[in-house]
Amino acid sequence: MADNARAKRLADLIREVVAQKLQRGIKDPRLGTHVTITDTRVTGDLREATVFYTVYGDDEERKAAAAGLESAKGILRSEVGRAAGVKFTPTLAFVMDALPDTARNIEDLLDRARQSDAKVREASAGAAYAGGADPYRKPEDAEDAADAADPEDAETGDTAE
Repeated sequence: MADNARAKRLADLIREVVAQKLQRGIKDPRLGTHVTITDTRVTGDLREATVFYTVYGDDEERKAAAAGLESAKGILRSEVGRAAGVKFTPTLAFVMDALPDTARNIEDLLDRARQSDAKVREASAGAAYAGGADPYRKPEDAEDAADAADPEDAETGDTAE
């Protein structure tokens, strides 16, 4: 089993080689400038590599890019093998990166929360507290303070003046 540093170096090399080959070497119009390689992960035994990518465009362009990457998988793997110089060239699996969609969903949720906060702020603009600004009971005068300090004297009515 390879160490993590070696797997990381190989993953970085695969990401660079695949990105360069997609940009310069493959003439498939489905891949064009729409595809961006975002991350690459290699298994511990260096046999399989997962390449994450994003596509700028709509669902139709994403499907076309996935088909283009699948058809160019052999060429890309041979380029990786040539550049890496390892005993066994890892198989490549292309996976659509969900990070942009997740970030978009989080932004939408944050926008909804901001709108909800604004509505609550508008509704509470002229409101007053139900029991006063300070909800805790406090003695109103010195006699109540003395009663609170000595509950036994408060019961008998004796005061120490």
